[in-house]
Amino acid sequence: MNSTRLIFGALALSLASFDCASVRADPIEDFYKGKTVTIVTSTGPGGAYDLAARTIGRYLPKYLPGAPSFVVKNMPGAGHVLATNYMYNQAPKDGTWIAIVNNAIPMVQALDGKGVRFDARKIKWIGSLGISNLLSVAWAKSGVKTMDDVFAGEVTTGATGTGSGTFLYPTAMNKIVGTKWKVVLGYNSSAEIDLAMTRGEVVARGGASYRSFLAERPEWLRDKLVNVLVQVGGVREADLPDVPLMYELGKTPEQQAVLKLISSSVAMGKPFLAPPDIPDARYAALRRAFDMTVKDPEFIAETTKLELDMNPSNGDYIAQVARETIDAPPDLIAKARDAIEPPGGKTE
Repeated sequence: MNSTRLIFGALALSLASFDCASVRADPIEDFYKGKTVTIVTSTGPGGAYDLAARTIGRYLPKYLPGAPSFVVKNMPGAGHVLATNYMYNQAPKDGTWIAIVNNAIPMVQALDGKGVRFDARKIKWIGSLGISNLLSVAWAKSGVKTMDDVFAGEVTTGATGTGSGTFLYPTAMNKIVGTKWKVVLGYNSSAEIDLAMTRGEVVARGGASYRSFLAERPEWLRDKLVNVLVQVGGVREADLPDVPLMYELGKTPEQQAVLKLISSSVAMGKPFLAPPDIPDARYAALRRAFDMTVKDPEFIAETTKLELDMNPSNGDYIAQVARETIDAPPDLIAKARDAIEPPGGKTE
């Protein structure tokens, strides 16, 4: 009798232990444990997007079950379209690949940009780091001081591709309000354009995030090595109250409305995404990890030290901005599309 009780007791204890183990099992932790997550950045090494990817990649393992390791893969090209196309069509859709891409990506789609093979409405937006206006700056020694100089004569500005803000914004200003930017394509990164300015190859650079510019080239603003000509966004930066917004250059309400539409994606900051069709539970885990990371005191301290933009937004807000940009009134989209089309039509 005693041995029977002992057998049943042991069996009950074994079943209880099995049940507890089943309750404790975490399929997300089981999936990510021992794996490596790749963060694709649509820029070359050394820029603000690359720095943001490498910084957040050091903290996400704390909050993603299974604590996978993270690596960064640079994938510049076609003004950020190359990396977005890759993530949408080719990257593994299992939650092991995410990306940080330029905030102009939804605008490129809305305006029927060259080479687009993605739908930003179906992308799984994870969240965004930082929202700050984008600047066009000119090397001070060139003598270009204000937008009046860009209206008066030709000013060369470097660009990484026709899908990048380095191309979109000066091209739009040329067509809508008559500026005389001469856009020079072919640079692989914003860092290359900065170097080109110092060498006199180009006079200016557009699409530079203000906060990122403070982090990467603080002495350029402090020592007045560059002049800030115009900013792209909805409200002027508090530190730049005398620098006009791009849409304020419009001479008519229609011109201002079109330039506002072209400026809209700036609100996306530095967005992170996952491919469409990844498992819902893993997408939710990535979003939770991102939301917790941007609240981490150590992460905040490091990003403050690096002067990275830190006004984070969650995935729902970024998805909303993307949808509103793509679904803008057709007449405004048509005018904006014409404004940013490369001279002579779309080219590869």
